[in-house]
Amino acid sequence: MSEFPKDFMWGGATAANQIEGAYVVDGKGLSIDDALPGGPDRFKIVNEPDFNWQIEPDRYKYPNHDGIDFYHHYKEDIKLFAEMGFKCYRFSIAWTRIFPNGDETEPNEKGLEFYDRVIDECLKYHIEPVVTLFHYEMPINLVTKYGSWKNRQLITFAERYVKAVIDRYSDRVKYWITFNEINSALHFSVMGQGLVKSNGADDKKNIYQSWHNQFVTSAWAVKYAHEKRADSKVGCMILYATMYAYDADPKNQLARLKENQEFNQYCADVQARGEYPDYAESLYRKYGFTFADLETKPEDFELLKEGTVDYISFSYYMSTAINVTDKDLPTANGNLVGGVKNPFLQASEWGWQIDPTGLRIALNELYYRYQKPVFVVENGLGAVDQPDENHFVQDDYRIKYLKQHIEAIAGALADGVDVMGYTPWGCIDLVSASTGQMSKRYGFIYVDKDDDGNGSLKRYKKASFDWYKNVIATNGKEL
Repeated sequence: MSEFPKDFMWGGATAANQIEGAYVVDGKGLSIDDALPGGPDRFKIVNEPDFNWQIEPDRYKYPNHDGIDFYHHYKEDIKLFAEMGFKCYRFSIAWTRIFPNGDETEPNEKGLEFYDRVIDECLKYHIEPVVTLFHYEMPINLVTKYGSWKNRQLITFAERYVKAVIDRYSDRVKYWITFNEINSALHFSVMGQGLVKSNGADDKKNIYQSWHNQFVTSAWAVKYAHEKRADSKVGCMILYATMYAYDADPKNQLARLKENQEFNQYCADVQARGEYPDYAESLYRKYGFTFADLETKPEDFELLKEGTVDYISFSYYMSTAINVTDKDLPTANGNLVGGVKNPFLQASEWGWQIDPTGLRIALNELYYRYQKPVFVVENGLGAVDQPDENHFVQDDYRIKYLKQHIEAIAGALADGVDVMGYTPWGCIDLVSASTGQMSKRYGFIYVDKDDDGNGSLKRYKKASFDWYKNVIATNGKEL
Protein backbone atom coordinates (compact mmCIF):
# COMPACT_ATOMS: atom_id res chain seq x y z
CA MET A 1 0.00 0.00 0.00
CA SER A 2 1.40 3.40 -1.00
CA GLU A 3 2.09 6.08 1.60
CA PHE A 4 -0.03 9.21 1.62
CA PRO A 5 1.68 12.47 0.60
CA LYS A 6 2.86 14.65 3.48
CA ASP A 7 0.54 17.45 2.37
CA PHE A 8 -2.49 15.16 1.94
CA MET A 9 -5.65 17.07 2.84
CA TRP A 10 -7.48 14.99 5.44
CA GLY A 11 -10.75 16.50 6.60
CA GLY A 12 -14.51 16.30 6.40
CA ALA A 13 -17.40 17.73 4.40
CA THR A 14 -20.84 19.24 4.99
CA ALA A 15 -23.36 21.48 3.19
CA ALA A 16 -25.03 24.64 4.44
CA ASN A 17 -28.61 23.49 3.84
CA GLN A 18 -28.04 20.28 5.82
CA ILE A 19 -26.36 21.64 8.94
CA GLU A 20 -26.80 25.37 9.44
CA GLY A 21 -30.46 25.69 10.37
CA ALA A 22 -31.41 29.33 11.12
CA TYR A 23 -33.15 29.20 7.76
CA VAL A 24 -34.68 32.70 7.98
CA VAL A 25 -32.24 34.30 10.43
CA ASP A 26 -30.23 37.46 9.71
CA GLY A 27 -31.87 38.16 6.38
CA LYS A 28 -31.47 34.73 4.81
CA GLY A 29 -33.91 34.05 1.96
CA LEU A 30 -35.64 30.81 1.07
CA SER A 31 -33.74 28.20 -0.94
CA ILE A 32 -35.21 25.32 -2.89
CA ASP A 33 -34.08 22.96 -0.14
CA ASP A 34 -36.10 24.94 2.39
CA ALA A 35 -39.25 23.94 0.48
CA LEU A 36 -38.33 20.25 0.23
CA PRO A 37 -39.94 18.29 3.08
CA GLY A 38 -38.21 15.60 5.07
CA GLY A 39 -38.70 11.90 4.45
CA PRO A 40 -37.84 9.36 1.76
CA ASP A 41 -40.59 10.67 -0.56
CA ARG A 42 -39.28 14.23 -0.72
CA PHE A 43 -38.41 13.93 -4.42
CA LYS A 44 -41.73 12.33 -5.33
CA ILE A 45 -43.57 15.27 -3.82
CA VAL A 46 -41.91 17.81 -6.11
CA ASN A 47 -43.43 16.10 -9.14
CA GLU A 48 -46.99 16.27 -7.86
CA PRO A 49 -49.14 18.60 -10.00
CA ASP A 50 -49.87 20.95 -7.09
CA PHE A 51 -46.25 21.39 -5.96
CA ASN A 52 -45.56 25.13 -5.98
CA TRP A 53 -42.51 25.65 -3.74
CA GLN A 54 -44.66 26.74 -0.83
CA ILE A 55 -43.63 25.73 2.68
CA GLU A 56 -46.53 23.88 4.32
CA PRO A 57 -45.68 23.12 7.98
CA ASP A 58 -49.17 21.76 8.65
CA ARG A 59 -48.62 19.13 5.95
CA TYR A 60 -44.90 18.35 6.10
CA LYS A 61 -41.86 18.42 8.37
CA TYR A 62 -38.77 20.35 7.26
CA PRO A 63 -35.75 19.06 9.24
CA ASN A 64 -33.27 21.28 7.43
CA HIS A 65 -34.97 24.43 8.74
CA ASP A 66 -33.17 23.71 12.01
CA GLY A 67 -30.47 21.35 10.72
CA ILE A 68 -28.08 20.77 13.60
CA ASP A 69 -27.97 24.53 14.26
CA PHE A 70 -24.40 24.88 13.05
CA TYR A 71 -25.26 28.56 12.68
CA HIS A 72 -25.01 28.88 16.46
CA HIS A 73 -22.73 25.88 17.17
CA TYR A 74 -20.01 26.42 14.55
CA LYS A 75 -17.30 27.22 17.12
CA GLU A 76 -17.99 24.04 19.06
CA ASP A 77 -18.12 21.95 15.88
CA ILE A 78 -14.97 23.34 14.29
CA LYS A 79 -13.15 22.81 17.59
CA LEU A 80 -14.14 19.13 17.41
CA PHE A 81 -12.90 18.97 13.80
CA ALA A 82 -9.61 20.44 14.98
CA GLU A 83 -9.42 17.84 17.75
CA MET A 84 -9.65 15.15 15.07
CA GLY A 85 -6.75 16.86 13.32
CA PHE A 86 -8.55 18.09 10.20
CA LYS A 87 -6.21 19.64 7.65
CA CYS A 88 -9.18 21.01 5.71
CA TYR A 89 -12.93 21.42 6.03
CA ARG A 90 -15.17 21.41 2.99
CA PHE A 91 -18.35 23.43 3.51
CA SER A 92 -20.71 25.41 1.32
CA ILE A 93 -21.96 28.96 1.34
CA ALA A 94 -25.72 29.40 1.14
CA TRP A 95 -26.49 31.61 -1.85
CA THR A 96 -29.62 32.72 0.00
CA ARG A 97 -27.61 34.11 2.91
CA ILE A 98 -25.66 36.36 0.56
CA PHE A 99 -28.41 37.26 -1.93
CA PRO A 100 -31.71 36.23 -0.27
CA ASN A 101 -33.77 36.34 -3.48
CA GLY A 102 -30.87 35.80 -5.85
CA ASP A 103 -31.53 38.84 -8.02
CA GLU A 104 -30.54 41.67 -5.68
CA THR A 105 -27.70 43.97 -6.67
CA GLU A 106 -26.15 44.27 -3.18
CA PRO A 107 -25.24 41.37 -0.86
CA ASN A 108 -26.62 40.81 2.62
CA GLU A 109 -23.89 41.91 5.02
CA LYS A 110 -25.15 39.69 7.87
CA GLY A 111 -24.74 36.64 5.67
CA LEU A 112 -21.22 37.62 4.67
CA GLU A 113 -20.32 38.17 8.32
CA PHE A 114 -21.42 34.66 9.27
CA TYR A 115 -19.00 33.05 6.83
CA ASP A 116 -16.28 35.48 7.94
CA ARG A 117 -16.65 33.93 11.37
CA VAL A 118 -16.69 30.35 10.08
CA ILE A 119 -13.61 30.86 7.92
CA ASP A 120 -11.72 32.65 10.69
CA GLU A 121 -12.59 29.88 13.12
CA CYS A 122 -11.17 27.30 10.72
CA LEU A 123 -7.98 29.28 10.23
CA LYS A 124 -7.57 29.66 13.99
CA TYR A 125 -7.00 25.89 14.07
CA HIS A 126 -4.95 25.85 10.83
CA ILE A 127 -7.82 24.15 8.99
CA GLU A 128 -7.85 25.00 5.28
CA PRO A 129 -11.35 26.04 4.11
CA VAL A 130 -12.52 24.28 0.94
CA VAL A 131 -15.57 26.29 -0.08
CA THR A 132 -18.35 25.07 -2.37
CA LEU A 133 -20.11 27.95 -4.13
CA PHE A 134 -23.28 26.15 -5.26
CA HIS A 135 -24.44 23.22 -3.16
CA TYR A 136 -28.17 22.73 -3.77
CA GLU A 137 -28.76 26.26 -2.42
CA MET A 138 -30.65 27.98 -5.21
CA PRO A 139 -32.99 30.82 -4.14
CA ILE A 140 -36.65 29.88 -4.67
CA ASN A 141 -37.24 33.26 -6.26
CA LEU A 142 -34.94 32.31 -9.15
CA VAL A 143 -37.09 29.24 -9.80
CA THR A 144 -40.51 30.84 -9.55
CA LYS A 145 -39.67 34.15 -11.24
CA TYR A 146 -37.09 33.10 -13.83
CA GLY A 147 -37.66 29.38 -14.38
CA SER A 148 -34.36 28.26 -12.79
CA TRP A 149 -31.05 27.47 -14.52
CA LYS A 150 -32.57 26.93 -17.94
CA ASN A 151 -32.92 30.73 -18.06
CA ARG A 152 -29.69 32.41 -19.14
CA GLN A 153 -30.38 35.36 -16.82
CA LEU A 154 -29.21 33.18 -13.95
CA ILE A 155 -25.64 33.47 -15.21
CA THR A 156 -25.71 37.19 -14.36
CA PHE A 157 -27.17 36.59 -10.89
CA ALA A 158 -24.77 33.74 -10.15
CA GLU A 159 -21.71 35.70 -11.25
CA ARG A 160 -22.77 38.57 -9.00
CA TYR A 161 -22.97 36.13 -6.09
CA VAL A 162 -19.60 34.54 -6.93
CA LYS A 163 -17.95 37.96 -7.18
CA ALA A 164 -19.29 39.03 -3.78
CA VAL A 165 -18.06 35.85 -2.14
CA ILE A 166 -14.62 35.73 -3.75
CA ASP A 167 -14.08 39.45 -3.15
CA ARG A 168 -14.84 38.90 0.52
CA TYR A 169 -12.96 35.70 1.26
CA SER A 170 -10.20 35.16 -1.31
CA ASP A 171 -7.58 36.54 1.09
CA ARG A 172 -8.37 33.59 3.38
CA VAL A 173 -9.72 30.93 1.00
CA LYS A 174 -7.47 29.24 -1.54
CA TYR A 175 -9.60 26.21 -2.48
CA TRP A 176 -12.98 26.53 -4.16
CA ILE A 177 -15.49 24.14 -5.73
CA THR A 178 -18.03 25.51 -8.20
CA PHE A 179 -21.12 23.27 -8.55
CA ASN A 180 -21.73 20.36 -6.21
CA GLU A 181 -22.47 17.08 -8.01
CA ILE A 182 -23.33 19.00 -11.17
CA ASN A 183 -24.02 15.82 -13.16
CA SER A 184 -26.62 14.57 -10.66
CA ALA A 185 -29.24 16.56 -12.59
CA LEU A 186 -29.36 13.78 -15.16
CA HIS A 187 -31.30 11.66 -12.66
CA PHE A 188 -32.73 14.25 -10.23
CA SER A 189 -32.65 17.78 -11.57
CA VAL A 190 -34.48 19.46 -8.71
CA MET A 191 -31.53 19.91 -6.33
CA GLY A 192 -28.84 21.12 -8.70
CA GLN A 193 -30.98 22.95 -11.25
CA GLY A 194 -34.30 23.73 -9.60
CA LEU A 195 -36.18 21.82 -12.30
CA VAL A 196 -39.33 19.89 -11.37
CA LYS A 197 -42.14 18.49 -13.47
CA SER A 198 -44.05 21.78 -13.54
CA ASN A 199 -41.12 23.75 -15.00
CA GLY A 200 -39.62 21.34 -17.46
CA ALA A 201 -37.69 18.60 -15.67
CA ASP A 202 -39.16 16.02 -18.05
CA ASP A 203 -37.53 17.71 -21.03
CA LYS A 204 -33.87 16.72 -21.18
CA LYS A 205 -33.18 19.75 -23.35
CA ASN A 206 -33.85 21.91 -20.28
CA ILE A 207 -31.30 19.93 -18.28
CA TYR A 208 -28.65 20.32 -20.95
CA GLN A 209 -29.47 24.02 -21.35
CA SER A 210 -29.15 24.43 -17.58
CA TRP A 211 -25.81 22.67 -17.68
CA HIS A 212 -24.54 25.01 -20.37
CA ASN A 213 -25.45 28.03 -18.26
CA GLN A 214 -23.77 26.43 -15.25
CA PHE A 215 -20.63 25.61 -17.27
CA VAL A 216 -20.36 29.26 -18.30
CA THR A 217 -20.81 30.34 -14.67
CA SER A 218 -18.23 27.84 -13.47
CA ALA A 219 -15.66 29.01 -16.04
CA TRP A 220 -16.28 32.63 -15.05
CA ALA A 221 -15.78 31.70 -11.38
CA VAL A 222 -12.46 29.97 -12.16
CA LYS A 223 -11.18 33.01 -14.06
CA TYR A 224 -12.32 35.46 -11.41
CA ALA A 225 -10.82 33.47 -8.53
CA HIS A 226 -7.48 33.34 -10.36
CA GLU A 227 -7.61 37.08 -11.01
CA LYS A 228 -8.26 37.84 -7.35
CA ARG A 229 -5.65 35.40 -6.03
CA ALA A 230 -3.03 33.88 -8.30
CA ASP A 231 -2.60 30.68 -6.29
CA SER A 232 -6.35 29.95 -6.07
CA LYS A 233 -7.33 26.39 -6.87
CA VAL A 234 -10.84 25.90 -8.25
CA GLY A 235 -12.35 22.50 -8.91
CA CYS A 236 -15.44 21.09 -10.51
CA MET A 237 -17.36 18.46 -8.57
CA ILE A 238 -19.26 15.46 -9.88
CA LEU A 239 -21.13 12.52 -8.42
CA TYR A 240 -19.04 9.62 -9.70
CA ALA A 241 -20.54 6.17 -9.93
CA THR A 242 -18.08 3.63 -11.31
CA MET A 243 -19.93 1.65 -13.96
CA TYR A 244 -19.65 -1.99 -14.93
CA ALA A 245 -21.33 -3.91 -17.69
CA TYR A 246 -23.35 -6.66 -16.00
CA ASP A 247 -21.66 -9.30 -18.17
CA ALA A 248 -19.48 -9.71 -21.25
CA ASP A 249 -22.35 -9.31 -23.70
CA PRO A 250 -21.18 -6.61 -26.14
CA LYS A 251 -24.59 -4.92 -25.95
CA ASN A 252 -24.16 -4.40 -22.21
CA GLN A 253 -20.57 -3.28 -22.74
CA LEU A 254 -21.72 -0.64 -25.23
CA ALA A 255 -24.55 0.47 -22.93
CA ARG A 256 -22.04 0.90 -20.10
CA LEU A 257 -19.79 3.03 -22.32
CA LYS A 258 -22.67 5.31 -23.36
CA GLU A 259 -24.03 5.65 -19.81
CA ASN A 260 -20.53 6.39 -18.51
CA GLN A 261 -20.11 9.14 -21.09
CA GLU A 262 -23.39 10.80 -20.25
CA PHE A 263 -23.28 10.55 -16.47
CA ASN A 264 -19.66 10.41 -15.35
CA GLN A 265 -17.82 12.22 -18.13
CA TYR A 266 -19.95 14.85 -19.90
CA CYS A 267 -19.96 17.57 -17.23
CA ALA A 268 -16.35 17.00 -16.23
CA ASP A 269 -15.23 16.94 -19.88
CA VAL A 270 -16.55 20.47 -20.45
CA GLN A 271 -15.26 21.90 -17.18
CA ALA A 272 -11.83 20.21 -17.28
CA ARG A 273 -11.14 20.35 -21.02
CA GLY A 274 -12.90 23.60 -21.88
CA GLU A 275 -14.93 22.28 -24.77
CA TYR A 276 -17.84 20.01 -25.51
CA PRO A 277 -16.93 16.37 -26.22
CA ASP A 278 -17.37 14.88 -29.68
CA TYR A 279 -19.94 12.40 -28.40
CA ALA A 280 -22.23 15.21 -27.19
CA GLU A 281 -24.38 15.36 -30.32
CA SER A 282 -25.23 11.67 -29.98
CA LEU A 283 -26.53 12.39 -26.47
CA TYR A 284 -28.70 15.26 -27.68
CA ARG A 285 -30.11 13.25 -30.59
CA LYS A 286 -31.21 10.58 -28.14
CA TYR A 287 -33.52 13.17 -26.61
CA GLY A 288 -34.68 14.73 -29.87
CA PHE A 289 -32.68 17.94 -30.13
CA THR A 290 -29.30 19.17 -31.34
CA PHE A 291 -26.70 21.51 -29.89
CA ALA A 292 -27.97 24.21 -32.23
CA ASP A 293 -31.26 24.13 -30.31
CA LEU A 294 -29.53 25.30 -27.13
CA GLU A 295 -29.22 29.00 -26.34
CA THR A 296 -25.53 29.90 -26.43
CA LYS A 297 -23.38 32.89 -27.29
CA PRO A 298 -20.09 32.83 -29.24
CA GLU A 299 -18.19 34.26 -26.28
CA ASP A 300 -19.30 31.33 -24.11
CA PHE A 301 -16.90 28.98 -25.84
CA GLU A 302 -13.89 31.20 -25.36
CA LEU A 303 -14.77 31.52 -21.69
CA LEU A 304 -15.06 27.74 -21.32
CA LYS A 305 -11.53 27.41 -22.71
CA GLU A 306 -10.14 30.10 -20.41
CA GLY A 307 -11.91 28.86 -17.28
CA THR A 308 -10.96 25.20 -17.04
CA VAL A 309 -10.79 23.87 -13.49
CA ASP A 310 -7.57 23.20 -11.60
CA TYR A 311 -8.65 19.89 -10.09
CA ILE A 312 -11.41 17.31 -10.24
CA SER A 313 -13.36 16.76 -7.03
CA PHE A 314 -16.06 14.17 -6.70
CA SER A 315 -18.34 12.25 -4.40
CA TYR A 316 -18.20 8.48 -4.36
CA TYR A 317 -20.73 6.33 -2.56
CA MET A 318 -21.49 3.43 -4.89
CA SER A 319 -20.93 1.79 -8.25
CA THR A 320 -23.60 0.64 -10.66
CA ALA A 321 -24.05 -2.32 -13.01
CA ILE A 322 -25.50 -1.72 -16.48
CA ASN A 323 -27.70 -4.28 -18.20
CA VAL A 324 -29.93 -3.89 -21.26
CA THR A 325 -30.30 -7.53 -22.29
CA ASP A 326 -32.24 -9.05 -19.39
CA LYS A 327 -35.22 -7.04 -18.20
CA ASP A 328 -35.96 -9.54 -15.41
CA LEU A 329 -32.83 -8.85 -13.37
CA PRO A 330 -33.49 -7.21 -9.98
CA THR A 331 -32.68 -3.51 -9.89
CA ALA A 332 -30.56 -1.70 -7.32
CA ASN A 333 -33.37 0.61 -6.30
CA GLY A 334 -31.42 2.20 -3.47
CA ASN A 335 -28.65 3.41 -5.75
CA LEU A 336 -28.90 7.08 -6.64
CA VAL A 337 -28.06 6.24 -10.23
CA GLY A 338 -30.04 3.01 -10.54
CA GLY A 339 -28.71 0.02 -12.41
CA VAL A 340 -29.14 -3.65 -11.62
CA LYS A 341 -27.99 -5.40 -8.45
CA ASN A 342 -24.37 -6.41 -8.54
CA PRO A 343 -24.21 -9.93 -7.04
CA PHE A 344 -20.64 -9.33 -5.85
CA LEU A 345 -21.52 -6.39 -3.59
CA GLN A 346 -23.29 -5.79 -0.29
CA ALA A 347 -25.53 -2.78 0.28
CA SER A 348 -26.08 -0.22 3.03
CA GLU A 349 -29.33 0.05 5.00
CA TRP A 350 -30.57 2.41 2.29
CA GLY A 351 -29.68 0.05 -0.54
CA TRP A 352 -26.53 1.81 -1.73
CA GLN A 353 -24.14 -0.85 -2.99
CA ILE A 354 -20.78 -0.73 -1.22
CA ASP A 355 -17.78 -1.00 -3.52
CA PRO A 356 -14.38 0.28 -2.29
CA THR A 357 -12.60 -1.11 -5.34
CA GLY A 358 -14.86 1.08 -7.45
CA LEU A 359 -13.30 4.12 -5.78
CA ARG A 360 -9.82 3.03 -6.86
CA ILE A 361 -11.14 2.56 -10.38
CA ALA A 362 -12.81 6.00 -10.27
CA LEU A 363 -9.60 7.70 -9.17
CA ASN A 364 -7.66 6.04 -11.99
CA GLU A 365 -10.31 6.83 -14.59
CA LEU A 366 -10.56 10.49 -13.62
CA TYR A 367 -6.86 11.17 -13.23
CA TYR A 368 -5.73 9.52 -16.42
CA ARG A 369 -8.59 11.08 -18.41
CA TYR A 370 -7.94 14.65 -17.31
CA GLN A 371 -4.36 14.69 -15.98
CA LYS A 372 -5.44 16.96 -13.15
CA PRO A 373 -5.26 16.30 -9.40
CA VAL A 374 -8.30 14.49 -8.01
CA PHE A 375 -9.96 15.12 -4.65
CA VAL A 376 -12.41 12.77 -2.91
CA VAL A 377 -14.67 15.36 -1.27
CA GLU A 378 -17.56 13.06 -0.31
CA ASN A 379 -17.61 9.43 0.78
CA GLY A 380 -19.35 7.87 3.70
CA LEU A 381 -21.84 5.41 5.12
CA GLY A 382 -25.36 6.48 6.02
CA ALA A 383 -26.58 4.27 8.87
CA VAL A 384 -28.96 4.16 11.82
CA ASP A 385 -26.74 4.69 14.85
CA GLN A 386 -27.82 3.36 18.25
CA PRO A 387 -26.27 5.36 21.10
CA ASP A 388 -25.93 3.76 24.53
CA GLU A 389 -27.06 5.35 27.80
CA ASN A 390 -24.03 7.67 27.64
CA HIS A 391 -24.82 8.71 24.05
CA PHE A 392 -21.81 6.74 22.77
CA VAL A 393 -22.06 5.05 19.37
CA GLN A 394 -19.85 2.04 18.66
CA ASP A 395 -19.95 2.51 14.90
CA ASP A 396 -17.56 -0.24 13.81
CA TYR A 397 -19.56 -0.59 10.57
CA ARG A 398 -18.65 2.97 9.64
CA ILE A 399 -15.00 2.46 10.53
CA LYS A 400 -14.93 -0.66 8.34
CA TYR A 401 -16.50 1.21 5.41
CA LEU A 402 -14.13 4.18 5.64
CA LYS A 403 -11.07 1.98 6.21
CA GLN A 404 -11.81 0.06 3.01
CA HIS A 405 -12.23 3.24 1.00
CA ILE A 406 -9.05 4.82 2.41
CA GLU A 407 -7.23 1.62 1.42
CA ALA A 408 -8.65 2.09 -2.07
CA ILE A 409 -7.22 5.62 -2.17
CA ALA A 410 -3.84 4.26 -1.08
CA GLY A 411 -4.10 1.76 -3.92
CA ALA A 412 -4.75 4.59 -6.39
CA LEU A 413 -1.73 6.47 -5.04
CA ALA A 414 0.33 3.35 -5.71
CA ASP A 415 -1.11 3.38 -9.24
CA GLY A 416 0.42 6.84 -9.72
CA VAL A 417 -2.74 8.87 -9.24
CA ASP A 418 -2.32 12.40 -7.85
CA VAL A 419 -4.89 12.43 -5.04
CA MET A 420 -5.16 15.76 -3.18
CA GLY A 421 -7.19 14.73 -0.19
CA TYR A 422 -10.13 13.00 1.44
CA THR A 423 -13.09 14.66 3.17
CA PRO A 424 -15.65 12.05 4.28
CA TRP A 425 -19.23 13.18 3.99
CA GLY A 426 -21.17 14.36 6.98
CA CYS A 427 -18.20 14.47 9.35
CA ILE A 428 -20.82 15.51 11.89
CA ASP A 429 -24.38 14.17 11.76
CA LEU A 430 -26.63 16.24 9.50
CA VAL A 431 -29.91 16.10 7.62
CA SER A 432 -29.58 13.67 4.69
CA ALA A 433 -30.03 15.33 1.29
CA SER A 434 -31.47 12.21 -0.33
CA THR A 435 -34.03 11.37 2.35
CA GLY A 436 -34.38 14.51 4.49
CA GLN A 437 -33.75 12.44 7.61
CA MET A 438 -31.56 12.87 10.67
CA SER A 439 -31.76 9.12 11.26
CA LYS A 440 -29.55 8.50 8.22
CA ARG A 441 -26.32 9.40 9.98
CA TYR A 442 -22.82 9.74 8.55
CA GLY A 443 -20.80 11.58 11.15
CA PHE A 444 -17.91 10.96 13.50
CA ILE A 445 -19.92 13.14 15.89
CA TYR A 446 -23.40 12.19 17.09
CA VAL A 447 -25.90 15.04 17.29
CA ASP A 448 -28.83 14.46 19.63
CA LYS A 449 -31.71 15.19 17.30
CA ASP A 450 -34.29 12.91 15.68
CA ASP A 451 -36.40 13.02 12.51
CA ASP A 452 -39.20 14.83 14.35
CA GLY A 453 -36.90 17.59 15.55
CA ASN A 454 -36.67 16.36 19.14
CA GLY A 455 -33.37 16.34 21.01
CA SER A 456 -30.90 18.46 22.92
CA LEU A 457 -28.58 19.14 19.93
CA LYS A 458 -25.67 18.11 22.15
CA ARG A 459 -22.63 16.71 20.38
CA TYR A 460 -21.05 13.35 21.32
CA LYS A 461 -17.99 11.61 19.89
CA LYS A 462 -18.59 8.23 18.26
CA ALA A 463 -16.02 5.43 18.18
CA SER A 464 -15.11 6.56 14.67
CA PHE A 465 -14.03 9.95 16.04
CA ASP A 466 -10.89 8.63 17.74
CA TRP A 467 -10.30 6.16 14.91
CA TYR A 468 -10.25 8.93 12.29
CA LYS A 469 -8.17 11.13 14.59
CA ASN A 470 -5.52 8.41 14.60
CA VAL A 471 -5.77 7.92 10.83
CA ILE A 472 -4.96 11.61 10.34
CA ALA A 473 -2.25 11.63 13.03
CA THR A 474 -0.46 8.72 11.32
CA ASN A 475 -1.15 10.10 7.81
CA GLY A 476 -3.06 6.97 6.87
CA LYS A 477 -0.51 4.45 8.13
CA GLU A 478 -2.75 3.13 10.91
CA LEU A 479 -6.23 2.17 9.75
